[in-house]
Amino acid sequence: MAATPPPPGSPAWWAARPDPVAPSAAAAEPRRGRPSLDTAHIVGTALRLVDEHGTQAFSLRLLADALNSGTATLYRHFDGKDEIMAYVVDRVLGEVDLDALAATSDGREALTVTAHGFHDTLRRHPNILPLLMAYVPVGPHGLARRERVLAALLDHGLPADLAARAFTAVTHYVIGFAVQQYGPGAAPDHSAGLAAFYGGLDPASYPALLRAARSLTSVAPDDEFDFGLTLLVRGLADLAP
Repeated sequence: MAATPPPPGSPAWWAARPDPVAPSAAAAEPRRGRPSLDTAHIVGTALRLVDEHGTQAFSLRLLADALNSGTATLYRHFDGKDEIMAYVVDRVLGEVDLDALAATSDGREALTVTAHGFHDTLRRHPNILPLLMAYVPVGPHGLARRERVLAALLDHGLPADLAARAFTAVTHYVIGFAVQQYGPGAAPDHSAGLAAFYGGLDPASYPALLRAARSLTSVAPDDEFDFGLTLLVRGLADLAP
């Protein structure tokens, strides 16, 4: 019985791709029909369509039409939609701006720079969030991002285990915050209605909630993100040697 191929986006799947952004060997063979397309252009177009229409509406037919091509041409490069989505996720990770890492003075600043760069990227591509939770981000851009951040944390003197756990904790915080605030399933802003609801509660039953009601309903998302990140990153002061 033939072994089941690893799912697209998994570590084993990426490991089988020595040059993951190049067309497949089969695509390089002369064939009749439409000419091959540039792989990076296909992935870039797929990302644009996901940004515009979301992952549920995305299809190979939609992508082929946007490329003025046919689905058969896409199959010369990719095995299907799931493979393309794995590359789209990695493409987004390649957009994270980490240039400021080189100028950071300690691990806390490095994590803060990393979080803001990642957060800004996800806010530009909110429809990618369901994919980011479904795929393991170990494509070439995902690996490069991890390498740069971990190298900066190690250079600032953090032990390898602490650097790894701090990087993971901050990454999960950013993804979770972005999913709740900007993802396709994010709830609309109910702050005004929520404030009115809290105001109508019984003070005898909910005295603490009423005292905190204003802060619970009036903090802007960017301020909330910064505050939560500060709480998380400052914990390094107690853990770092």
